[in-house]
This record gives sequence, structure tokens and C-alpha cells, in this order.
Amino acid sequence: MTDKTTKYYCTADAFHCDFQHQLCIGHLGNSLLNASDMHSTQRNFGMTYLNTINKTWVLSRLAIELYDIPKEHEDFTIETWVENAMKYFTKRNWAIYSPKEDKVYGYAKSIWAMIDTITREPQDILAVNEGRITEYLYPEKPCDMADVSRVTVPKMEKYSEFTIRYSDIDVNGHCNSMKYIDHVMDTFSQEHLLNYQLQRLEIAYVAEGHWGETVRIYHLSPDDTQHFFRLTKHNGEADEQELCRLKVYFKDKRGINNV
Repeated sequence: MTDKTTKYYCTADAFHCDFQHQLCIGHLGNSLLNASDMHSTQRNFGMTYLNTINKTWVLSRLAIELYDIPKEHEDFTIETWVENAMKYFTKRNWAIYSPKEDKVYGYAKSIWAMIDTITREPQDILAVNEGRITEYLYPEKPCDMADVSRVTVPKMEKYSEFTIRYSDIDVNGHCNSMKYIDHVMDTFSQEHLLNYQLQRLEIAYVAEGHWGETVRIYHLSPDDTQHFFRLTKHNGEADEQELCRLKVYFKDKRGINNV
């Protein structure tokens, strides 16, 4: 193990699993974020330090690619590292595998920005703590998946709605980044999730949602394996503000189940 990576050990607890006895994607996403927080905090460029100087990390884009999903009570390991750091953005990767490292569940890639918690303006990452983050860059470590994209989606008209409530809000006072994924997953039927396994999810975050705001989930699917989403908040009138965009890809598992 190199000092440039951190391994975060997890268990797919029963109360974090779905009706198929596998880990909910939102909980997997939060485990990725916990691993990131541990990695950055151990190296003194995490939230614990940043909050003392009125700064914080903001997740800009995330892509998760899965070969399989941890099942109920299974132990798994998340390894994370920083691939690159620029003035306003940094790239962080993850690998998800079994404790013995003989099975890979998948990988994830992300792009983060640093902002001032008061002005909400972007900050120079390389100017914080004398650029300490650059000591831990690990661009040569492979992350075997396609890169995270800007997540462009087509125009959509059909939508459902939800209101941001207590269970959606995180310590920053706005809707938790993984909660958007949970609400998107809620739009799928039980039958669809029984027949199709999540393979890749991409999300681009644009703005923050807050308690009491109504969010529209626009959805378009060319077929059962490809789904596009656009989430917006609105004030009851014509104006809408985009919160995030998603692409969700599934693989048909009916043939696998019948083997």
C-alpha cells in the first residue's frame, strides 16, 4: 500500500440494502464520499482543515461503473486516490473490491472543486495549505473505466416531482449529493430493477437544492438500458434552475438469471 491511497473497509449492512439484498446505490455513493473524506483528512486537505479557513470541497461530476454490487452482509473495500489537481478542479478515483482483492465490484471517477463557504466562489486549490495536495497525486495508478463526462442530455418534457425534506439534507444545509441519485432510482419500477442491473451512472452537479424546494425529475429513455435525467427546482412559476443531469445505463440480466 502506498501513502498516496487510502483503503476504507465497509460492510453491506442489511438496512442499507434493497429488496434484492444488494447495497443501495446511494449508500455505495456515500461510502465513496466517506473514503474520500478519510483520505483527504489524513493528509490535511480534508473538510476538517478546510472548514477552519471557510472553504469546502464540492462534488462537480461523478461516474460509477459496476460489474457487480455488494450483497447483504458482504464485506468490501474502497480504495481512493487523487489522480490530478489543477487550479480550480481535482480528479479523484476509487476502486471497489472484495477484502481479499480477488473480486472487483467496480470503479468510480469524479471531479471536485473547492469553494469559499461564505462567498460560494471557486478557490485556488493549489494555494491552500501550500499546495499539500500535490504531494499525493497518483496519476499512474489505473482506474479501469471510461472517464467522467460533462453529462449532456436531450430535451425532456415528462417529469415527476418531490420536495426536499429533512432526510435529504446534509451537514452543509443542502440536499445531499447522493440523495439526487436515490430519488432518480425511485422512478424505476420494481419489475425493471428485477430485470436490469445498474451498470454505469454519471451525474453532473450544477446547483444546490435546499429544504422545502420542489424538484422536478425529467426523464427520457430511448430503451430499457439507457436513461437520461434532468433535475430542476422551480418557484411555482415558469422559472426553473437546473440542479443536476444524469445518465444511467443498465444491463439486461434476465438471461443470466435463467442460466
